[in-house]
Amino acid sequence: MGAVTGFSRSGAVYTFTAGAAKARVSFVSADTFRIEAAPDGTFTDPVGDDIVLPQGMPPATRWSDRGDRYELSTDKVTLRVYKSPLRFALYRADGTRLWAESRGLSWNGTATTQTLARGADEQFYGAGEQNGSGNTSHRGKTLEVGVDYDWNEGGHPNSVPFYLSSAGYGVYRNTYAPGTYAFTDPVTTTERENRFDAYYFAGDSAKDVIGAYTKLTGRPMLPPVYGLEVGDSDCYLHNANRGERHTLDALKVADDYKKNDMPLGWMLVNDGYGCGYEDLAETAKGLNSRKAQMGLWTEDGLDKLADQVKAGQRVAKLDVAWVGDGYKFALDGCKAAYRGIEDNSDARGFTWAPESWAGAQRCGVQWSGDQSGSWDYIRWQIPTYAGATMSGLAYTTGDVDGIFGGSAKTYTRDLEWKSFLPAVMTMDGWAAKDKQPYQYGEPYTSINRKYLKLKESLLPYMYTYAAEANRTGVGPVRPLALEYPHDPKAAGDAAKYEFLTGEDFLVAPVYSDTSVRDGIYLPAGDWIDYWSGRTYHGPTTVDGYQAPLDTLPLFVKAGATIPMWPGVTSYQDRTANFPLTWDVYPQGRSSFTLYEDDGVTRQHRAGEYSEQPVTVTAPSGGAGAVRIAVGAAEGNFAGKQKSRPYAFTVHTGSSPRHVALDGRTLPRAASKAAFDAAAEGWWYDASDRAGVVQVKTRSLSTARAFRIDLDGASAVGGKVPAATGTVALTPPGELGAG
Repeated sequence: MGAVTGFSRSGAVYTFTAGAAKARVSFVSADTFRIEAAPDGTFTDPVGDDIVLPQGMPPATRWSDRGDRYELSTDKVTLRVYKSPLRFALYRADGTRLWAESRGLSWNGTATTQTLARGADEQFYGAGEQNGSGNTSHRGKTLEVGVDYDWNEGGHPNSVPFYLSSAGYGVYRNTYAPGTYAFTDPVTTTERENRFDAYYFAGDSAKDVIGAYTKLTGRPMLPPVYGLEVGDSDCYLHNANRGERHTLDALKVADDYKKNDMPLGWMLVNDGYGCGYEDLAETAKGLNSRKAQMGLWTEDGLDKLADQVKAGQRVAKLDVAWVGDGYKFALDGCKAAYRGIEDNSDARGFTWAPESWAGAQRCGVQWSGDQSGSWDYIRWQIPTYAGATMSGLAYTTGDVDGIFGGSAKTYTRDLEWKSFLPAVMTMDGWAAKDKQPYQYGEPYTSINRKYLKLKESLLPYMYTYAAEANRTGVGPVRPLALEYPHDPKAAGDAAKYEFLTGEDFLVAPVYSDTSVRDGIYLPAGDWIDYWSGRTYHGPTTVDGYQAPLDTLPLFVKAGATIPMWPGVTSYQDRTANFPLTWDVYPQGRSSFTLYEDDGVTRQHRAGEYSEQPVTVTAPSGGAGAVRIAVGAAEGNFAGKQKSRPYAFTVHTGSSPRHVALDGRTLPRAASKAAFDAAAEGWWYDASDRAGVVQVKTRSLSTARAFRIDLDGASAVGGKVPAATGTVALTPPGELGAG
């Protein structure tokens, strides 16, 4: 743009003229604003209100003329508008620069580009689902942002025109046009349209920026709890690969899941081009009796959705065959399917989409499309889904072992780590062998069962993080850089093939045909091997980790307090008096607040939910008392437990002298068998994961708080840490895990 030739203000909107062109700045909140530029002076908005939600009253703003520039300010930020030529730069209220244009906005008739100076150590994340990357920094890389129907490495099927910077800002380009983002020096972001329209967000952290972006474009949905269970899909009507079949045959597969003692949350019963359906209501009823929900794949539009939902459909999978090339059509389809479920039932909308855009986080799961199972498929998917979280996409996933190809080993290795994604699905009918988790026989069936049941037992943890995503915009699956932004290794290749589930689990999948995993980077803090109880002091790199086929390298952060439902194969297995278990790794002071609602309806939006805080106080290391303070479950919803037993698995590495409930000494069991048979009490098992204290209570009112005291115990790692397998290295060390 040229030099400023005119300036005007209307409330929180400022307009600048530069010859024939115009630029407009509109403040949305104290830390969010919009810049539009029109080469011909006429502002257009082809996106309209499709993506950006109503934001309420704008903030108080002020302006000043500093001679060479105008300054537009809120209480949090100042946007400098330089006059000759017109250029923008953003500063915090304390004078810290967030970004500055090194060249003014430019256009060539078909595209518009913003050019920003790049900081010496500035890192960049976002751009939606970028297959094979995203959980490490985009610095030095060029990304394409646009639907491309490329579901392999390097594709970008669920792009989002948003990125964030470690400098403390984010940018959302309000467009349906494809773009190219080059995080080189300088940074250039180009959209292929002859208009400029972008929203800017300032925040103290990446989480703040994601929160501001999703406040603008919509928070991720809170899925029904069955949406966090494993799903299965196939065509059950006249499938050419199987001969004569009928929709009701899906019930036989559901029965096979139950026979193999495996969870199943939902089934797509018509998945495949040209696959119809019959006996919908009877199929839905049959699945419901097996504790599963019915889903349908949508190939030819949504005109039948109302009748399908009334017949029992609760999951809608969209398809590119009718979504078409238009981003708007894809987003509209996601929203329409979501609304269709809600308008015709009391259930929450729940959709899956293979191609989407900004705003789709509020209506569906982003699914990475049709792929072939292989070791390489596992490798490039690992960074993909955690990376998408940096664009507000809370639920991204791919089919277990793809839909084509695959093998017994790749299936099991893929399922292991995908059990730590919120959403997961198997898709049958395309490969030589079906993809249900019991198809390969032993030992694979038992291993697959182990991880599916672990996923199921962690539903209270995952569901709480899903509620957090719905509240803050930050998804459950996270790159290390999100939680450890000041660790340079978290931004680079050292952390590329691992991710966090919540703040507490670090998952480092095996992605080659080996039983040894090298290069596991553990950031600052103590990390406990989930299987052995061995403690590692980070930051460090673990090489030689022994990972036979049944072992996913999985670490828990010291201080974690994890709610669980052990032993369930469905969330519906819980009874009114079902126990809640807390898996506790005591170190210092830590807390977790459990979120609960009815899991199915939309009544949580009317305030029908409860939250129960748990705070653990322990030594920072070595011997000392451990206190577990469980608060009352505040709030109410249909089906809330009025009382329940509690169980605690406390990883102390040493036996306490005694254990008390609200000052009353609990009996110590004489053996594991005696503990299992008792209604309440405690037991220390030195052979279990480097030493674990098991505690259980009788049924207690959820309306009252209580406290468990373990006197003479220790922080995780034991009274003498070296005695329980603690490994300490001088960073950046390397070790083998025996």
